[in-house]
Formats: sequence, structure tokens, C-alpha cells
Amino acid sequence: MSAGDFWNNRQKAEGIGKQAHFLKGIITAWETLSSQLEDVGELHQMAVEESDTAALSEVQTEIEGLSERIGELEFRTMLDDPDDSKNAILVIHSGAGGTDAADWAEMLMRLYTRWTERSGMESTIMDLQQGDEAGIKGVTVEIKGDYAYGYLKAEAGVHRLVRISPFDTGNRRHTAFASVFVYPEVGNDIEVNLKDEDLKVETYRSGGAGGQHVNKTSSAVRISHLPTGIVVQCQNERSQFKNKGTALKVLSARVYQYFKQEEQKKLDAVESKKKAIDFGSQIRSYVFHPYNLVKDHRTDHETANVQAVMDGDIDGFIKAYLTQAKS
Repeated sequence: MSAGDFWNNRQKAEGIGKQAHFLKGIITAWETLSSQLEDVGELHQMAVEESDTAALSEVQTEIEGLSERIGELEFRTMLDDPDDSKNAILVIHSGAGGTDAADWAEMLMRLYTRWTERSGMESTIMDLQQGDEAGIKGVTVEIKGDYAYGYLKAEAGVHRLVRISPFDTGNRRHTAFASVFVYPEVGNDIEVNLKDEDLKVETYRSGGAGGQHVNKTSSAVRISHLPTGIVVQCQNERSQFKNKGTALKVLSARVYQYFKQEEQKKLDAVESKKKAIDFGSQIRSYVFHPYNLVKDHRTDHETANVQAVMDGDIDGFIKAYLTQAKS
């Protein structure tokens, strides 16, 4: 087993409980929709036979509602990446735009807090850096809920604001930027599974001081972890059993740290792809003046209801991005 396979297997194991819960919900929802479709089909047949126009109108309304719910269910099945089921770590930084950018970063923090509430999830501020005059320089928020990362990964990028600045006494239009980045949460209670087939255990006679015992018995233990190449050894105890136990404890800690560092390398690689937080790099624009419009430049999805978006109504943008990514 390669190091990558070992890490990927551990990642998949972490999310299996959430995936099972999520899939159970999908199945239950589909069974409910299927039953409702049968009922509507029977109602439609009766309405046709009786030439009941009022009933036909009711059927049409029911069909439209069911079609919308089926579309939503189909969208939820797209979240099949191993990290999608995890909680999310949301990081916001103010960019170009001075005080307006700091204020914009705080507005985005509120937007995502409201989205979290609307989605039935929980948010906790882990770190907050206040701005010099107003707003915030940055914030890190933990968001807990089913598939929080799967949904919020669509929000990663630079967000651009255009408005009449409340900090400009001349009431001029200003542009400000803030970056949003999203990480899948990795738990601190991870247990490293050291499989027998991945270990090479060797015993040998202890060296150095210790009297006749350490020179005559093979009590020292050396354990190699084949997927990573990590080797530990212990010869402090006279008992081979105790030395092996100590070596395994050390090995577990080192293997965990190894994969933790490998994961950080992946996150750093993704982080390095982030663009500068200024003109020409935005994924979405929020225009408050001279007209009202929020537009995602990746999908062209847009809405003129700016206030709803700022109150956390961003599901349309998330769905448009994830649907495009899967097409």
C-alpha cells in the first residue's frame, strides 16, 4: 500500500458515517417523492376522466413543485467527493480597498453566518482580527453541518463589492475586495490504523550499557512502516513485549504526523493557486450602485435581489457552480 493509498483510505473512513447518514436521507426523500408522484398521477387521471379543470390546475401546480424538489434531490447527489461530507473551515480576508475592504469582509462574514442558519448548520468563530477603523481584517469560522464543505467549496475565491462608500464624505463610488477560502475540517481525534501487513517487525540484541541481560537476549525491537518508510526502534526495556508496545506508540504518532503534513502540503498547493485579492481576479461581483446586481463570473448566474443575497440566500450561486463543475 502506498502512502497516498493509506491516507486516502483513512480519509474515506472518516466520512463513511456522514455519507451513510446522507445517503439514507436521499433514499428516504426519493421514496417520498416517488409516492407523491404516484398520487399526482392518479389525481391527474381522475381529473381528465371527469373533465375537472380546477383539479387539472391543482395537478399542474403539484407537478411543478415535485419537479423542483426532484431537481434539488438530484443536485444533492452530486456531492460525492470524499471531503464533501465534512464540516468546513471558512476563512475570509480583506483585500484591496482599505477600510471599505475591511467592512466588506465583515459583511461577508455576516452573509455566511446567515446562510449557515438558513441551512440548519452551526457556525463558530475560531479567530477574528478587527480592522483598524471599521470591519475586520480577517476571520476564521468553523461551520458544522451535513456536507458543509461540499456546499461551501463553491464560495472559494475573490469577492468584489461596488457601492457608494459610507466612509467617503464625498459620497463617491468605491470598489473593495475580500477573499474567501474553504477547507475541509480534519478531526483531532484521528486514530492511526497500523495494519500488520504494513509493518516489518525485527528483534535484535540491545547494545550499550545494561549488564549481561541486554547482551544475551533479543529484547530490542525495530518496526518499519512500509507505506511511509518510517522506522522506529526501542531497546530501553528488558521485555521485548514492552519495547514493542512503546515502539508502536511512537510509530503511531509519527505516522499520524506524517499524513498530517502531507495533507498540509496539499492545502498549501491549493492555497498557492489563489489569486491576488484585487481587480481582475474576482469570482463574483456585488454591485450596490449604480444598479443592483450580484453576478458570478464563473457561471453567469445572477440576481438583482442584492439584499436577499446579503441575508444568506446564495443557494442559487452554489448550485450553479457545482452543477457546472459536474457537467
